[in-house]
Amino acid sequence: MKKLTALCLSLLLLAGLAACGPEETPARVVRCGLSNPWDSLMPYNSPSGSNYSRIIYDKLYDRLAYVHADGTLDPRAADSWESAGEGYSVVFHLNPEAAFHDGAPVTAEHWVETIRLITDPDCPAVGKSVFAVLSGTDGMGNAAGDSLGAQAVDQYTLQLTFKTPTTPEEFLLDKNREYYVLPTHLLEGVDPADVLTLELWDAPVGSGPCRFVSETAGSQLVLSANPRYQLGQPGFDLLTVSVVDKSNLLTSLIAGDLDYYAFGGSVSAEEAPAARDAGLSVLEGTVPNTFFELMLNNERISRSVRLAIDLALDKEALCLQSTGGLGEPASSDLTPGTPYAGTSGWSRDLDRARALLAEGEYDGQTYRLACTANRAGLAALMQQQLAEAGISVLIETVDSAAMFSGMAGGVYDMGIASHTPGALPLWFTESRLSAGNNIFHVEDLTPYEDLIARIKGEEDPAVRRELVSRLQTLLAQERPFVPLWFGRALHVQSPTVEGIDYPSSSFCNENVWDWTLAP
Repeated sequence: MKKLTALCLSLLLLAGLAACGPEETPARVVRCGLSNPWDSLMPYNSPSGSNYSRIIYDKLYDRLAYVHADGTLDPRAADSWESAGEGYSVVFHLNPEAAFHDGAPVTAEHWVETIRLITDPDCPAVGKSVFAVLSGTDGMGNAAGDSLGAQAVDQYTLQLTFKTPTTPEEFLLDKNREYYVLPTHLLEGVDPADVLTLELWDAPVGSGPCRFVSETAGSQLVLSANPRYQLGQPGFDLLTVSVVDKSNLLTSLIAGDLDYYAFGGSVSAEEAPAARDAGLSVLEGTVPNTFFELMLNNERISRSVRLAIDLALDKEALCLQSTGGLGEPASSDLTPGTPYAGTSGWSRDLDRARALLAEGEYDGQTYRLACTANRAGLAALMQQQLAEAGISVLIETVDSAAMFSGMAGGVYDMGIASHTPGALPLWFTESRLSAGNNIFHVEDLTPYEDLIARIKGEEDPAVRRELVSRLQTLLAQERPFVPLWFGRALHVQSPTVEGIDYPSSSFCNENVWDWTLAP
């Protein structure tokens, strides 16, 4: 019965859109391009867990907050939030105007029932691990006992309780894009083991700013504006999301076949002139969207040599080659422009690098440097710079998966990697300096783990900043990895749609409720 209800709702939406007569105003359509397809419309069952799926869920389902590129937060499903339970809980005050696409109000109980359903040990959802941070769950995100850390305090007050002290900002910046509320009123009586097989996920009913209309699997998704969305109705009638080869995104925008493409309409420095010549605006992002590091095998490369490598690399030249001037050298993994970041403090010093090599009794051994094919030129420049200090490197070109598995397995001594940076001070170090992911082969992780645990549990901002500074001092003294640079994107903007927050799209959320078609 629930399956039929969901299907009928979608059919009604389609019928309503098709009912426009020939004399009525044509639908206002925003055409969006995506270079890779989503793999599921059920937000807790994406096998890839990719951003290409998350950017779709962001429109169909609601999230607690909206995350800006600089790490600041705005209300979304929740109007406000505060810490509770001596730092172990966060209380969210939900927007009472929020409603599902079928008109049912979104309540705290819906959020609790969503978490209870997905964490049920019989539920096979692959995305349940996002709830592993909540009390009453095991490491896989399965509920363990009766003390699940999700409670409806009242109709519009949700309390989440965590295994470790967690600030509201830390939780939202880290997990907001993974937590969605489901229409559990349509799932009454459904066996958790069967939830993923429901027809509901073929025509989902969410509470996000857009409603489902139709899907051509792996090719196109058609959504309509939700007139009841609590932050406002989007300024269009339909949003079509089409899968377009990455190499054709800009040309499609120039040709007028697209109005926008995720993520953030980013364009390379080489492509920017063509976009400008076509009359499109190209603006430089103000917040970095990439972080480059040189992974090091600490077991094979001594501390003195690691420090020498850091000093021998000309990060400014490397950054210029990679970003075309859209970046800055890095002396730490703290994202520039965020509250914990200071000044770079980087400088190249070949004499000091050579002295450190002598102190470390470097015997001239050749280190194996792994990189992907598109970074072979970058690796060659690194090889040349390190040779100037007397460090020998052999480049091996492999695919990304082989590089990371080779670093983890001790096959390679170095590897060039890039990541999407975050505003939290532990966005990088927490996952890479842990017993479960000791990719740098650090012999004793205890000093890092102790400081990371203290930072996570500290609520006083001043003390937290001091602890972050201590962690960065330790990293600078030991150099388990080499921070290289932060890069910024160029955002190409079409004149056909206004109100798009281009930089924040890179962080996997889009303010579609503010989008309007240009006059």
